[in-house]
Amino acid sequence: MSESVPVRLSWTRINKIGMRATNQDAVGQAQHGDIACFVIADGAGGHEGGEIAAKLVVDATLGSFAAAPAFGARALISYVQAAVDSVAENKKRHQSRADMSSTVAALLIDGASGQALWAHLGDTRVYLFRANKVLAVSKDHSLTQQLIDAGYARAEQLRVHPQRNILFAAVGSEGETPIALGEGPLTLRDGDALLVCTDGLWEWVQEADMENTLALAADDVEWMEALCAIADTVSARFEKERDNFSAYAIRVQEAAV
Repeated sequence: MSESVPVRLSWTRINKIGMRATNQDAVGQAQHGDIACFVIADGAGGHEGGEIAAKLVVDATLGSFAAAPAFGARALISYVQAAVDSVAENKKRHQSRADMSSTVAALLIDGASGQALWAHLGDTRVYLFRANKVLAVSKDHSLTQQLIDAGYARAEQLRVHPQRNILFAAVGSEGETPIALGEGPLTLRDGDALLVCTDGLWEWVQEADMENTLALAADDVEWMEALCAIADTVSARFEKERDNFSAYAIRVQEAAV
């Protein structure tokens, strides 16, 4: 592992309704001292339930972070667990929301130590890019990913498999699956980039296109615009209603000493 150095971040975000009647994605970020927390949630469980679940997840995660800001695996798991508890409590109080659930992807970055750590449930993803190539990515809690892992489906089927939207873990329907903690903490380098995004974006953008657009983009805004342009072009070829799509595009630079 390379020696850690302080880093600074530049980032942009999107949260779009797509072709749906409502937006069941929620996004949020907070910074306390040198530590930044980014959260994205993709809700499910009916018109009202999905929106509420996603908002509860983001608010509870960031609220827990604000109450005790820290960098580390234990802290991050506690922030996401606060979201799990918040959704569970809300479901108990409102029977009409019994089926609501949400994905979550939470990313912590410590600018002082130049390290990143993430946790997730569901298929909202976190990517880390180095030298414009994917270095690490979260693994979906989806039936299709299980089929691929078991050898019953090919990796290239992930975005087109008829059961690709079936999740086996999410906030509100965790089952036996614990909150997944990404490898790390990972030491960031100057020029690294991170992408946190719902399936409404990554479903339409191949990893090679993520890498190519990153290499050509002058900054995080240009990168996000290029990713969205590809998603718009690819999704337009299919007769399918475009889902909500949300993302954070984050660029990393070594901080001046």
